[in-house]
Amino acid sequence: MGDLRKRLLFLLGALIVFRIGAHVPVPGVDAGELAKSFLNSEGSSGGIVGMLNLFSGGSLQRFSIFAIGIMPYISASIIIQLVAEVLPSLKTLKKEGEAGRRKLTKYTRWATLCLAIVQSSVVIAALYQPSIVTVSRGEFVISAIVCLVTGTMFLMWLGEQMTERGIGNGISLLITAGIVAALPGAIDQLLSFAKENSRIPAVLFVLLGGLGLIYVVVYIESALRKIPVHYARRQLGNRIVQGQKTHLPFKINMAGVIPPIFASSIILFPSQIIGWLGKSADNNPAIEFISANLTPNKPMYSVLFAVAIVFFCYFYTALVFSPREMAENLKKSGAFVPGIRPGGQTSSYLEKVVTRLTLFGALYITIICLIPEFVTGVLGVPFHLGGTSLLILVVVTMDFGTQVASYRMNQQYEHLMKKNSSRKSLSQ
Repeated sequence: MGDLRKRLLFLLGALIVFRIGAHVPVPGVDAGELAKSFLNSEGSSGGIVGMLNLFSGGSLQRFSIFAIGIMPYISASIIIQLVAEVLPSLKTLKKEGEAGRRKLTKYTRWATLCLAIVQSSVVIAALYQPSIVTVSRGEFVISAIVCLVTGTMFLMWLGEQMTERGIGNGISLLITAGIVAALPGAIDQLLSFAKENSRIPAVLFVLLGGLGLIYVVVYIESALRKIPVHYARRQLGNRIVQGQKTHLPFKINMAGVIPPIFASSIILFPSQIIGWLGKSADNNPAIEFISANLTPNKPMYSVLFAVAIVFFCYFYTALVFSPREMAENLKKSGAFVPGIRPGGQTSSYLEKVVTRLTLFGALYITIICLIPEFVTGVLGVPFHLGGTSLLILVVVTMDFGTQVASYRMNQQYEHLMKKNSSRKSLSQ
């Protein structure tokens, strides 16, 4: 229990550092004028900027050192994983175990640095206004790029430390912490809207619908497709071990929260760039059309977002699950699926099952992510905690609870093993 307590305390300390950094502003910015500009440009901080601000835990609105958040790292991870499926050299690295993983991690870090420089430059170009910036343009650009890039690299390092020395996935926990930090403000904005506009029934419907979606997410994330597996009777030394019956558990959503996070990182930032270009372009019809339609609650955005989610569901599931490898492991251990021949037929059967589950999982994630945006858009209720944020919040929380319980069980098992070994040594 002592080690678990240390890990949880380290995790808490890392999250506190993250929240403190989210309030450290970049030098040379007038915070009051920035907040006014932010609200005026996006209508109560909604739209694309509101979603980016939500993922960064409000850092974008304050233009803190964590303003661009962890999104460059996520985008770099997507790029490296996609390229690793195409380039033979990187594909070979994936099969080299720990040494190959370290090299891929190194490439991901360099890609994160490059993307952070590009993204911070675009954010600075869009933000720069004489009324907001209190220093010279050159001084502001240099200092802001250094601060934003350093902030992103620090978050990347912090997330890796949380994964290694804490509990759960550090990057997912940082994103979840940002969403949780935005919850009080979103609820306060929703209640103020209900009082000022006498829209209490619509607000209640949104809140109850959110609770219903949470129930659906918990129910589906807990559901399993169990494939029966039989172990043949075999001989170990001088004794015969009877055959056993067990099952292989497959989740409906095997990809977890990765698809909506990847889809958001792919769509949100490019659409923001297009929006900024649309403001500066001189009556360019193409840019104006894209910037007007590639925003939440628009058909073009919804379709692209849904397609990206489905793609990443299949892509990430293919990365983490290999039916051929699992079939070979079952065959080596003397196990088989009833009615299915070991080897190639078992591999084909498992692939068919996982493909069907991934289809249902992709549809489920897409519906959960799009329904809140559609409902709030129809009702005209300004509640920017969308389906993607809700899904990330619930799934990461469930996964964190599961990992804590699993870690506690392992610690208890190791404690019992130590006691048993000490008793044997004393008896001898």
